[in-house]
Amino acid sequence: MKVLILGGYGTFGGRLATLLADVEALDLLIAGRSLARAEAFCAAYRGAARVQPLALDRAQIADALAAHRPDLVVDASGPFQNYGDDPYPVIEACLAEGVDYLDFADAAAFVFGVSRFDARAKAGGVSILSGVSSFPVLTAAVLREIGRSMEIRSVEGGIAPSPFAGVGLNVMRAVVSYAGAPVKLRRGGRPFVAKGLTESRRFTIAVPSQLPLHSRRFSLVDVPDLQVIPPEHPGMSDIWMGAGPIPGLLHRILNGLARARARFGLPALTPLSPLFYAVLNRMRFGEHRGGMIVRVTGTREGRELVKSWHLLAEGDDGPFIPSMAIEALIRKRLKGERSAPGARSAVHALDLADYDALFQNRAITTGFREERSCDTIYRRVLGPAFDTLPPVIRALHGGRATSRWVGTAEVRRGQGLAARLICALTGFPRTGDAVPASVTFAPDGEVERWTRRIGGKTLRSVQWAGTGRDQFLLIEKFGIARFSVALLCEGDRLRLVPRRWTLAGLPMPACLLPGGEMIETARDDRFVFDINIRAPWIGPIVHYRGSLSLEAPRAQPAESARNGIG
Repeated sequence: MKVLILGGYGTFGGRLATLLADVEALDLLIAGRSLARAEAFCAAYRGAARVQPLALDRAQIADALAAHRPDLVVDASGPFQNYGDDPYPVIEACLAEGVDYLDFADAAAFVFGVSRFDARAKAGGVSILSGVSSFPVLTAAVLREIGRSMEIRSVEGGIAPSPFAGVGLNVMRAVVSYAGAPVKLRRGGRPFVAKGLTESRRFTIAVPSQLPLHSRRFSLVDVPDLQVIPPEHPGMSDIWMGAGPIPGLLHRILNGLARARARFGLPALTPLSPLFYAVLNRMRFGEHRGGMIVRVTGTREGRELVKSWHLLAEGDDGPFIPSMAIEALIRKRLKGERSAPGARSAVHALDLADYDALFQNRAITTGFREERSCDTIYRRVLGPAFDTLPPVIRALHGGRATSRWVGTAEVRRGQGLAARLICALTGFPRTGDAVPASVTFAPDGEVERWTRRIGGKTLRSVQWAGTGRDQFLLIEKFGIARFSVALLCEGDRLRLVPRRWTLAGLPMPACLLPGGEMIETARDDRFVFDINIRAPWIGPIVHYRGSLSLEAPRAQPAESARNGIG
């Protein structure tokens, strides 16, 4: 099978070729305006697929199709927002030559308009699919899955790329081109025009039991989802999609420029795209992780419900996700599963199960959450992962009434002066072996009050489920210190990972955040804890470990029983 990839050595085209490297049955024409770059890509390519460099401008596509006779054309060039008044010459050429076509288009108007070729494509037996990428294919697959269990009313979400992912210049041109420009979407049940990158929302991407991304600001982007997804769900009244790039400072500068353009009628900011491209690809710091979220509000049996789908991608796997939809379709075609003739958006191209198969051998995890305020604190934070914990941990963290757990602990305090001072001020237990230990849990509205007594020392704290920046995190407050903690399920263990902290309400630097290994598990139907607290520049502060069991209810006094009290 011969595939011509326009922009084959670029960001998306190059990653697609890499994803297909193991397929011996493929001949890939790596096409672009620069023959030198195409040759360099092919020289460095390693894989079973055969690659051939090709110098090709989009204006020459008809001649290239006649000369090379590919079975499929993939347009990975873009930016599709800038194709002008005649944006479809590649599709026209493919229809004329009877060649199937796929593209990475991220421009809503471009993808929405492809249906004008539907009759011609069906008559010619040609398959034309536009927008074959995360937006809208993955979004649409997620919404179909959610739509099986509820009626969808409103949708919001977006993509949070890793700061190390690398953004192509054409992608930057596309983003900057619609900054402050009209973006068509649906709001309040009616068509609405907003301005690109002038609206922002905050989301936390948190796959149940996985380390969540830090909360990010997302800004409105012009993606196909905004126009091609609402017709799929007749009850949908609102849709909003954004992107959450970092560093945050550059993001806010772009927001400000977009608002200025929208307010004062300034020309497109496209000339600034090389500057943003250069800065964004040099300011790389933080976690090499990215993600995606789709959050849905709707109804089930007349009851309002909020359900969200989360994706986390570690390291270098995340940047490949936008190219995986076309990868999947090419692999399906090699198995004889060719897309039906016609010209349309790719919203029905893949199901969520197709993506699950693609993610299986990569550091990519996904999961659903239902946001229910009636849940207990740990269940709200962990979502469905709470039910995978050992019964004794679920019993300790899932109670709705005051309970007391008792046992013994082994304690070791840090030896440094700073560690001893912190232990004295906070009430951490003294060093000892097999010392008596107890924890009392007292639910109080939206919070739970903890009273730990270990070796004669008492340590009190308050816990609750985080909101806003701390959504899907556990908040624990000791006096003036407040910690936002991620909960991770690892087999039969629950691991606690501090993510941010404040003192007297003031945000503190992450480089000073206390951490260490904090584990909860079960052994012989007893709750087992191993808390080892360390701090940067200080070292070990306190390490206490032991086990607890639920204290039996105290017997009711005989006089109370005789009087019928209880």
